Amino acid sequence: MSRWATRPRGRRWQERAGRVAAWLRSQPLGLGVVTLLVGLGAGAGAIVFRLMIFGFTAAFTGHANFGQQGRIPSAHFPFLGLWFYLLAPIVAGLIFGPLIYFFAREARGHGVPEVMLAVAENGGRIRPQVTVVKALASSLCIAGGGSVGREGPIVQIGSAFGSTIGQLIRMSEGRMRILVACGAAGGISGTFNAPITGAFFGLELILQELSLEATVLVLIASAAADVVSRLAFGGAPIFNVPALSLANDWDYLFCAVLGVVAAAGGVGFKTVLYRAEDLFDRLWRGRPEWARPAVFGGVLGLILLAVPQLYGVGYPVLEHVIANPYTLWFLVVLVVGKIVAASVTIGIGGSGGVFAPSLFIGAALGTAYGVALHALVGPLAGLPAVYGMIAMGAVFGAAARAPVTAVASVFEMTGDHNIVVALMITVAISTVISRQLSYGTIYTTKLLRRGIDIDRPRPSNLWQQLRVAEVMRPVPEGVVGGRELEEVLSDLLPPPAGEAAPVYASDAEGPHALFPNETLEQALRQLLVYGRQGLPVMGEDGDSVVGWLDSRDLLREFGRRLGQTVRQTPAGARAASWGADSPAAAARAPHNPLRGYSLVSLDVREGDRGAHQAVRDVPWPPASLVVAVRHGGLSAPPRGDTRLEPGDRVTVLLPSALEGTVRALLKGGADHEGGG
Repeated sequence: MSRWATRPRGRRWQERAGRVAAWLRSQPLGLGVVTLLVGLGAGAGAIVFRLMIFGFTAAFTGHANFGQQGRIPSAHFPFLGLWFYLLAPIVAGLIFGPLIYFFAREARGHGVPEVMLAVAENGGRIRPQVTVVKALASSLCIAGGGSVGREGPIVQIGSAFGSTIGQLIRMSEGRMRILVACGAAGGISGTFNAPITGAFFGLELILQELSLEATVLVLIASAAADVVSRLAFGGAPIFNVPALSLANDWDYLFCAVLGVVAAAGGVGFKTVLYRAEDLFDRLWRGRPEWARPAVFGGVLGLILLAVPQLYGVGYPVLEHVIANPYTLWFLVVLVVGKIVAASVTIGIGGSGGVFAPSLFIGAALGTAYGVALHALVGPLAGLPAVYGMIAMGAVFGAAARAPVTAVASVFEMTGDHNIVVALMITVAISTVISRQLSYGTIYTTKLLRRGIDIDRPRPSNLWQQLRVAEVMRPVPEGVVGGRELEEVLSDLLPPPAGEAAPVYASDAEGPHALFPNETLEQALRQLLVYGRQGLPVMGEDGDSVVGWLDSRDLLREFGRRLGQTVRQTPAGARAASWGADSPAAAARAPHNPLRGYSLVSLDVREGDRGAHQAVRDVPWPPASLVVAVRHGGLSAPPRGDTRLEPGDRVTVLLPSALEGTVRALLKGGADHEGGG
């Protein structure tokens, strides 16, 4: 009977799936297939999410888009009249508030910071349920009047999908992070018909890396998502605005000034957003979080009642701002209103993005700037719509500090290439000024407030330089054979005395796996989370165990490298001092000697003046410093109340001319150790 015939059907399918997963992990073509799958999935998710927003908005209001018509009642609930604006956010909050709280709390807010954190600190791992919960919560929030965008949710949805695929086939951490960025890029590409913007968003904001492998894979995912989206919604730019151009060379100067204005708008939006979160946190402290969106929904409703154009994402209003500008006073109302409405939506516990509000604020702010400029300089200035389109990118660039993404977004979403140079200048100025005004971005500030700085400089160290392959314990020759994984692990790590078997991981799914090309920094994180006793190291094919790694291996290698450094330092000093008369002595010479000072060690004996006294009570000479007291074989920095006992050795840093004074002071034998 064949080997296959003796195995249960379920086991055969598991082995086939394992071989497929191993091929996807280990082969370049397999990785491309996974990336393509993530891009297609993110594009499909963008389609579903947009349809959900349209569907829920129609269910609430009777229109696919609502608000741009002004203060009109809901077509489905006309008997409510204008009370609808007050009730819609409350009803929506009653639904999505418990949904977020009980199923995926990371779905609250704008979503992108959670994805950035997953990539920077958590090895690209995002819980699968975030995909569904984020889609439902955000679409309900926007349909109920939430003045937020759809890019944050679709980034989190696409990223969660990419992470789920990576976890299913057990990708290494490095490639899991890339898959998360691919999901984010596909989400942006699919929801905005903007594949270049999606790719830059994934690389510049999420991955913060521009390696060849990452760039190629993110481009594939973004292009695949765009193809899927175009099949559903067509290939036209998302904003239907007229083609525009600069009036004359003076416009470059005016755009430079606009960069300063846009920086203030972007930083102001970020500041108000987090101040609103603080305010609602204080007001709601100690109460059930699931009820917060509904209770405070009336605050958002009052804003919508005053300015209904702020209802939902607001793209039709944005197009109207560019194509047929409102009066100057109403443009200012839209700028202030959108900042407040988006901040309140997030602050009360809503779910949605801040990219679309940034574009809205930029369009209204830039157009208002253009109207005011026309009043000052007349035809010397360009059309107000030109400044509105440019400020769209400049405000987002200032808020997110992603200048390349900002330029690409305006170019792709409007389809207008005539203003690209002026756009680049304005975005560059607004981004630089924003950095001078504030450290965190609209995304990273959320993490900074938790004490997490993902933008901090990361100094290179041994944990980042060494790979798992250099430290792991290899599988002994002939151990694997045809045996089960558990048997191999038992050979590598015998059970501790008194226990039936070692604990391989902290979760119930079995041991997670490391890969030889992962850094020790990545491995250490996985050891802490998934396997305190150690983790198996899989081959590049992902189908065979090649070694075992635990914390003792890490410490052993770290100690070996540190000892090697200590031994090599004198040799390096001798090599660097090849012209010295005594290279061996040169190895002990300090690089920057302290001229005019000596380091003196004094033995304290019974009967000495300093014996049985506290350090602070000994009349040490001026400019001298007691740096160590050796007592009972141990040396430690002294405190003022440290008592000097017979048998102690005191080390003092002092001017060389005072060496004899200190010796006479303690009346003890002295052993001179070094001089200046």
